[in-house]
Amino acid sequence: MKKKNNKQRILILGASGFIGNTLYKELLPYFDVYGTYNTANEQLQQNQVMYQFDVETDDIDVILNEVQPNIIISSIRGDFNAQYNVHKQISAYVMTNDNCRVLYLSTVNVFDGKYRLPSYENDLLLAESDYGKFKASVERIFIELPKEKYGILRLPLVLGVNAPRVIQLKQAKKHEASFEVYPHLIISVTTASKIAQQVHYIINKELHGIYHLASSDMIHHEELFIEISDRLDLKNVIFKQTFTSNEDRYLAILPKNNKLPKAYRITVSEVINDITLKEEINTLKIK
Repeated sequence: MKKKNNKQRILILGASGFIGNTLYKELLPYFDVYGTYNTANEQLQQNQVMYQFDVETDDIDVILNEVQPNIIISSIRGDFNAQYNVHKQISAYVMTNDNCRVLYLSTVNVFDGKYRLPSYENDLLLAESDYGKFKASVERIFIELPKEKYGILRLPLVLGVNAPRVIQLKQAKKHEASFEVYPHLIISVTTASKIAQQVHYIINKELHGIYHLASSDMIHHEELFIEISDRLDLKNVIFKQTFTSNEDRYLAILPKNNKLPKAYRITVSEVINDITLKEEINTLKIK
């Protein structure tokens, strides 16, 4: 597999996933972009910039040495222990290659043991779930690198027309199944397309450090999905209310110390509008 040109080379781990694929499509026209995928796919196997990679059995160093990326973006999924080891290898590669840095897509769940307030970039991590603890452990790997060598990009709930939660909402309506909502949970949100724009900007400006790629405001989880269902004309969805507390709790990150320019920010209402508009466009295309 030959490198295509002299543009910056970007390797996206998990390029076939919901967020990874959106990043791939955003960056491809501007950079020399490569990616990994896991599940066998004939179309991806024929793509000369895509590598099949199983986080549990394959050696990431083989791909790193072949591609020799300037930027590694990790949105990979899989077994936590295997992922941890892969990220240790990535850290070692970044450390020993002068012209290489890593952008790690982390999560609001590194704060899921903190309930009383939203979280900001420099807050101490406090994870309660296994997922949150794992993501925090990977963050700690990269924080050991020189500051100019890494970016930790924490994500809230990520939505969009083809987002797993939106698809689940539509399926719940179609099959008359219940859709779980949390009336006392306050969250921030974003879209995959906005993340892609933000990552593109971060790459262009060679930014580093910790970023919260989330809406500048918050909303109750139940209110969000009722609004989305109304806007998508999904009538009579069965919402199953789940209460984890008698009081409001936060699972929200907000940008504060490392805010991107206004054009790269988003609000809850813009997230909802984005889902609705793109759904209407898709419907028109089908017709």
